[in-house]
Amino acid sequence: MSQRNREGKRGARERLREQRERERARAKRKRTLGVLGAVVAVFAAAGAVGMYASTSADDSGKSGGSVVPPRGAVGKGRLVIPSGKAEKPEKPGKSGKAEKPGKAAPATLTVYEDFRCPGCKQFEDVFRTTVHELQDDGRLRVEYHLVTIIDGNLGGTGSLRAANAAACAQDRGADAFRAYHDVLYRHQAEETRDVYADNDRLIKLADTVPGLVTPAFRKCVEDGRHDGWVRKSNDVFAHSGYAATPTVLLDGKSVYGDPDKPLSPNKLKRMVLAATRD
Repeated sequence: MSQRNREGKRGARERLREQRERERARAKRKRTLGVLGAVVAVFAAAGAVGMYASTSADDSGKSGGSVVPPRGAVGKGRLVIPSGKAEKPEKPGKSGKAEKPGKAAPATLTVYEDFRCPGCKQFEDVFRTTVHELQDDGRLRVEYHLVTIIDGNLGGTGSLRAANAAACAQDRGADAFRAYHDVLYRHQAEETRDVYADNDRLIKLADTVPGLVTPAFRKCVEDGRHDGWVRKSNDVFAHSGYAATPTVLLDGKSVYGDPDKPLSPNKLKRMVLAATRD
């Protein structure tokens, strides 16, 4: 191999190493944003985007309009969308009788999220498979709180429109919500591009979920049936003491966003299994 070729390969390896370092640094900065408690300024002209809640008035947080919870919403004010088995079925006995409900899922993951939030997409992309496995095993129940931080920080209505559409999917059933929830994150654009403000786009994405788009679903999305409910959810979050999305709690304890104690899918699984043993 010539000296020039060797130097060329070294140069390529160095460029690859530097690129990976930049990606790791960028991921760490995003995780750090999840735990900072202060409200940061957003300089749209410079392209800087915050993911922090603000208690100031904005279009996404105005009161008004009826608060219509989606079907199956739970919790105080019915502001929570549950996902996963609330109860774990027992195995059928020797008699072959139908399964009976068993104990409720032993662990609960609480997620405060915004469909325009890039940090929320990062969490979903990394943990989606593990969370679904734990849900399907009856070990984990997820409780989603839908908020509109990016609308408040950058303007626009995409957070609100997407959250309303997700609530409309919940009206069709928990499975429809889970599938559509994942579709919205997989197709998320940069938060400065308010693409989810377009109801037609939201309905087109919903069409990838079998059986979701019906005349009732379309009307729910276009009429903003759950807009008041989303605004109420965002208002409660803004006064909750939590400052950023995603905020992720396992059985009430914050487990995500601390760079000194990073959460991984395997670590989450071990924590949930420990709750199962308890």
